[in-house]
Amino acid sequence: MDTFETIRSRLSIMHFKKASVPWEVKMEILEAARLSPSGINSQHWRFILINESQDLATLAKLSTTGKWVESADFAVVVLTNQEYPFHLLDAGQAIMSMALAAWNRGVGSRIYTGFNRERMREFLGLSQTDETGETLDLTITAVVGFGYPARKVVGRKKRLPLERIAFKGKYGVPLRV
Repeated sequence: MDTFETIRSRLSIMHFKKASVPWEVKMEILEAARLSPSGINSQHWRFILINESQDLATLAKLSTTGKWVESADFAVVVLTNQEYPFHLLDAGQAIMSMALAAWNRGVGSRIYTGFNRERMREFLGLSQTDETGETLDLTITAVVGFGYPARKVVGRKKRLPLERIAFKGKYGVPLRV
């Protein structure tokens, strides 16, 4: 699919088919995250693939805004190091790369950020130390659920027209489209 068409047609999906996404596609989606830019090439983000149905159910149980993730085929938990002032921007770039790579393969996605932080850290093993013995000082930034859309996705994005959100040279100067 053409990149612009992927961006134009992608919608957030929260109802998924009971169909497995092939492992190779999951790895391609994670590879898209790895290839995403990060501030000063810090590559501080980390990604946890949640692939088992009981673990997806736990994510849903610990969520305040993403109960729908239980119906996803898999999820990716995005971790960042908040010592970097741009960590949220880096997470956003990685998430969008994954979402676009997924949509290109017919896989829908949606993010959520509401969850019980302490219990999520415990569930994900973030209260432990890494291989060097250092305490893992990563923030759970978002959870992204993935799967094949349950129904045919036909819709229009509800977006403001370009001339209402983009300006020429200075704020408020109309951009003639």
